[in-house]
Amino acid sequence: MGFTIGGIRDIRSGSRRRGRTAECTTVAEFTGLWGWDVVPGARAAAGVCSCGKADCPAPGAHPLDFAPVIPAGATLDEVAEIWGEFPGASVLLPVGGAFDVLEVSEAAGRRALVRMERMGLPLGPVVATPEGRAQYFVSPGAAAELPELLYRMGWDDAALDLHGLGHGDHVTAPPSDRADLGPSRWLRPPALDSATNPPQARLLLGTLAYVTHRSRA
Repeated sequence: MGFTIGGIRDIRSGSRRRGRTAECTTVAEFTGLWGWDVVPGARAAAGVCSCGKADCPAPGAHPLDFAPVIPAGATLDEVAEIWGEFPGASVLLPVGGAFDVLEVSEAAGRRALVRMERMGLPLGPVVATPEGRAQYFVSPGAAAELPELLYRMGWDDAALDLHGLGHGDHVTAPPSDRADLGPSRWLRPPALDSATNPPQARLLLGTLAYVTHRSRA
């Protein structure tokens, strides 16, 4: 997609020249460097969602109504123009386009990450949520294929705390606050070689299933 380190330096220097907010610069890095769509999300305080709905089912953890998707490749100026309409919004990444997500408990996710790094497996970004979950970015379509993949690997009859997130779901991008519980964090930050080319789910699933099963036991 033609992203370069020089390009992000231009984004950062442009931010200083134009007085853009750090929030806009962060979003522009996601769109311009990592090649991800971004959407402004709600925030919560004391359990009350900024969307204004008293019965909000996911306070501080959903896109804002009528907020547009800022597409991959958007420049700092384009980001600032849109984000200026939603000051203070959390940064959400739509799932199902550039990546799907495999989600496990953070404890299991950390142990699996150590194993996979030692094994030299290909890895994409991994997010830790304030709810104690680890979210592995994998290739699109993984969520729909997950039951079949687990069946082929012999894990279909195990009660695993392992779930797939796909089209229609969103990840709260670090360092945005999620649901008034604290910020999301990178367990493994994005890199140029994997942000738009995350690994196939089948390459990670065996280790994630094994570690999750052992953690439960």
